[in-house]
Amino acid sequence: MRAAGAERKGTWQEIASILLLLSLWQIGAALAASRLFPGPLRVLQSLVHEAINGPLFHHLSITLARVGVSFVIAMVIGTALGIALGRLPSLDRWLNPWLVVLLNLPALVVIILTYIWLGLVETALLVAVALNKIPNVAVTLREGARALDRDYTEVAQVYRFGHWTTLREVIVPQLAPYLLAAARNGLALVWKIVLVVELLGRSNGIGFQLQSYFQLFDVPRVIAYAAAFVLCVLLIEIMLFAPLERRSGQWRR
Repeated sequence: MRAAGAERKGTWQEIASILLLLSLWQIGAALAASRLFPGPLRVLQSLVHEAINGPLFHHLSITLARVGVSFVIAMVIGTALGIALGRLPSLDRWLNPWLVVLLNLPALVVIILTYIWLGLVETALLVAVALNKIPNVAVTLREGARALDRDYTEVAQVYRFGHWTTLREVIVPQLAPYLLAAARNGLALVWKIVLVVELLGRSNGIGFQLQSYFQLFDVPRVIAYAAAFVLCVLLIEIMLFAPLERRSGQWRR
């Protein structure tokens, strides 16, 4: 009961925080009185217009597909690599310098080189985005693998759980917070990189549209297209990540 009350209170606080942000935005737009700094109502009008009469859903669906594929590739490879590095110190010593280099290599450089080497094709986009995210996922999961409780592993060995049962019942629940952290950060990073890749070398997607409206100095539509994707990410957070977070923490209680 107390936990439910605290959760409802937290929800109302989040709603109040969003309303405060929108109010401050509207006040700032009114004080600026400039077409280059539109208020939320003007942006909402542009968003509705693009959704009904414009190509918003077409470009949004393309970008979402690219984000989804790149995200899955980066999470699968990064998770496998991170767990391996966390469990095998010798492999970690060999590959750690590579991770440091990739973590500090600018995303723009990776994108440009990938386009030069592979051409302005869809494969180059996916490779560029995945390469920028895999090191972050690997580092996060490496720390999670290092933090695994050996007592649980020994219990699994005593009761002869087997590799798959141990992975499902012992390892994955302990890695869940790290997986969720990597997924949240990954989604936030991947979609931003996808927009840059689309802006530089694709003829469709949200990034391409942002470039078009930037050339026209159409600020309301620039913000509207960005807001459309942010709303999609918020829905993913509410419908996927938040329930997974609650479920993954039940075993600790």
